[in-house]
Amino acid sequence: QVQLVESGGGLVQAGGSLRLSCAASGSIFNIYTMGWYRQAPGKQRELVARITSDGVANYADSVKGGFTISRDDAKNTVYLQMDSLKPEDTGVYYCNADIRASTMIIRAYWGQGTQVTVSS
Repeated sequence: QVQLVESGGGLVQAGGSLRLSCAASGSIFNIYTMGWYRQAPGKQRELVARITSDGVANYADSVKGGFTISRDDAKNTVYLQMDSLKPEDTGVYYCNADIRASTMIIRAYWGQGTQVTVSS
């Protein structure tokens, strides 16, 4: 069984920073692309950033220059450093990873989500 567990969300004032972490655990054989998505109230879930196993990162236009995604493969963990936060960054942030488990099947896994609230 594979699990993704997020941490690091919370309440912050506009202009502040937060760092999200997501650790994968369980019967993992390989981890491929890892990423962060978010869902604001009344809106669809959207991609924030993702990073390949080669370290290539992509960002949503709305967060470029403010957010940085990174990963530590030794810890099976992906991070999202969020700086210069704005109220529109408020939402539930979900970790996502493409993982080959011990079953040898590659599939996408999701974390339970962590709330980020940015006050104005």
